[in-house]
Amino acid sequence: MNIFYGVLYGVIAQILTFLQLQGNIKYGWFQKYPIIMLLAAMPISYLFIKSVEYFVAAYNGEIWPSRLIGFGIGVIIFTLMSKMLFGEPFTTKTAICLTLGTAIVLIQILWK
Repeated sequence: MNIFYGVLYGVIAQILTFLQLQGNIKYGWFQKYPIIMLLAAMPISYLFIKSVEYFVAAYNGEIWPSRLIGFGIGVIIFTLMSKMLFGEPFTTKTAICLTLGTAIVLIQILWK
């Protein structure tokens, strides 16, 4: 169950981070309200902290798996969000990076 919650918090945090960082490009109002973006960093940071806590608990105190899973989740979310919101082309390079990110997550979760 710890892995599930780690992934859940990580996915939500990565989506919010994408919107926070790349949202300025897509939605011009972010530029007008920088304080909102600064305040958004606090709950986003909390989600990342909780994600890491759950992963560390799932892996008996090891911190390295949480980093690799977090990286993989970030690659997957970035790929999906950039395609959905910006219409980024799905190139061979993107497909390979998405495959590698997914492989990293699956190796960490399934290989105990």
